[in-house]
Amino acid sequence: MKCPYCNEADTKVIDSRPAEDNSSIRRRRQCERCGKRFTTYEKLETMPLMVIKKDNTREAYDRSKIEAGMIHSCHKRPVSPQQIGLMIDEIENQIFNREEKEISTAVIGELVMEKLKQVDEVAYVRFASVYREFKDVSTFMEELGKLLKK
Repeated sequence: MKCPYCNEADTKVIDSRPAEDNSSIRRRRQCERCGKRFTTYEKLETMPLMVIKKDNTREAYDRSKIEAGMIHSCHKRPVSPQQIGLMIDEIENQIFNREEKEISTAVIGELVMEKLKQVDEVAYVRFASVYREFKDVSTFMEELGKLLKK
């Protein structure tokens, strides 16, 4: 594991334990050269999950795509990076605990919106407006109406 501060390849593990959700191993490491400490999370890599896109093409699941969409939706909102990480972990647990090794972007998008709605309604509406491709203000208002009824 390379040190993120000085790129030294020689680091040592100081502490190792299961992460909070038991889906990964949390390792506290220290660089042998600069002495700085950092944390890594290790997950077992299994057969890659394939995502079926809207145009029916398939690509390997990529966590960073969900993360980028959620970060963008939560910009200038009271949602911490840790909360985003936990939401993604929960979404991934739902995705990877399925029998199928393929999942549509529609299912992933709905899971993301469900989590965002629980944490921050403004972030939810931002994500939904892009994901559902709101065409005009009336579509936007319709979604807000659904939120206000609940």
